[in-house]
Amino acid sequence: MVEATDVGPPAAPATKLKRTVGVLLLFFFIVGDTLGAGIYTLVGTMAADVGGMLWLPLVLALVPALLTAGTYAEMITKYPHAGGACRYVQRAFDLPYLSFVVGFLMLASGITTSALLANAFAGDYLSELVDVPAAPVSVVFLLLLIAVNLRGVRESLSANVVMTVIEVSGLVLVIVVAALVFGNGQGDPARILTPSPDQPLLMGAFAASVVAFFSFLGFEAAANMAEEVKDPSRAYPRALFGAICTAGVIYLLIALGAAIVVDPATMANSSGPLLEVITASGLAVPGWLFSLIALVAIANGALLFLVMASRATYGLAEIGLLPSVFGRVAARRGTPWVAILAVGAAAIGMSFVGDIGRLADTTVLLLVLVFISTNVSAIVLKKDRVEHEHFSVPIVVPVLAIVASIVLLTQQGAESWLIAAGYLAVGSVLFLIAQYSRKRLDAEPAA
Repeated sequence: MVEATDVGPPAAPATKLKRTVGVLLLFFFIVGDTLGAGIYTLVGTMAADVGGMLWLPLVLALVPALLTAGTYAEMITKYPHAGGACRYVQRAFDLPYLSFVVGFLMLASGITTSALLANAFAGDYLSELVDVPAAPVSVVFLLLLIAVNLRGVRESLSANVVMTVIEVSGLVLVIVVAALVFGNGQGDPARILTPSPDQPLLMGAFAASVVAFFSFLGFEAAANMAEEVKDPSRAYPRALFGAICTAGVIYLLIALGAAIVVDPATMANSSGPLLEVITASGLAVPGWLFSLIALVAIANGALLFLVMASRATYGLAEIGLLPSVFGRVAARRGTPWVAILAVGAAAIGMSFVGDIGRLADTTVLLLVLVFISTNVSAIVLKKDRVEHEHFSVPIVVPVLAIVASIVLLTQQGAESWLIAAGYLAVGSVLFLIAQYSRKRLDAEPAA
């Protein structure tokens, strides 16, 4: 049973960042993050594993997503600070390096996802409009998003509202097109119960659940916006669960409709699988129009993950786990400009590493490790009291979330683990620099 713990009046802790984000903007932030490129670009990857039974890995992925979202709703409202999971680990265990690892994995996931979406932007959807080399498109795309992020969080999230409406309209269009095809007696409804012929159903479903889980990611990014949200104790639970439920319904309808209209083998060979649905329907929907909508959706997801990663970087610098330069805030705009530039540069570099599927798997690996740490911290901090109202879940929720996360980890390949190790090596160097700098500053007054 979910309950609210009322220890006193709601409080908004002091912060250098501006509190300009309300429930509606936060809802659109999470929906925009969740309904982005995951469903627009990775349906084909899922089809390769489960054939037409696209709904099955989505249902499997929804379980750990909802469980972990419950834990995040409690932790965000209990400790509303930028930095998210690393703050929770720090409070639970007071081990600086462990806190750093968790926070750095979080920002690394944002970098990896932004790179993935940059590559997706330069793929089949763009080629429907114009034939240009992919690599420079990815770089220019990320540079433009960095510029938007530098303008300010309100500007970024206001742009997100517009792009979210557009991307949701694209998904609704796919659902409507599939419904019309089915209503006209066309398509093949039997596909939704037809697994891939290339591997056993359960093996394929669990493999595809990793990619499906990527499609639900986004709620964890909102933890890093805690210092810019008005009344976080009330805003977060409403926006969080509302967004995940919205995404779940849309995803299931998309999965059913796509399988009915398009042969799974066709989707498996495309980086623009939903465009295949529009094309195969035979309806008078211009392919270029849907491609444009998909590109907006991809851009929206990339922007939001860049915002998340930069705020995670800022949060780590604020608590001394990254060099203090990453905590610098623009005087006029109130944005962490150094963190934004550093994260953007790293995303550009990662856009040259791996394909879309591999980067998606790596993102899931990074975030599942973060989710495990958050759930463990929630268990340890269950008895910790704070002097403001916050959301609460039964202790069985984080326990089940840990079990589900471990199952997802068993589906990861060696390449994803190697990329994660590379991130950790770079981050550890930055951590040592931050610790050395703090020791020097502490020693100067004594000297």
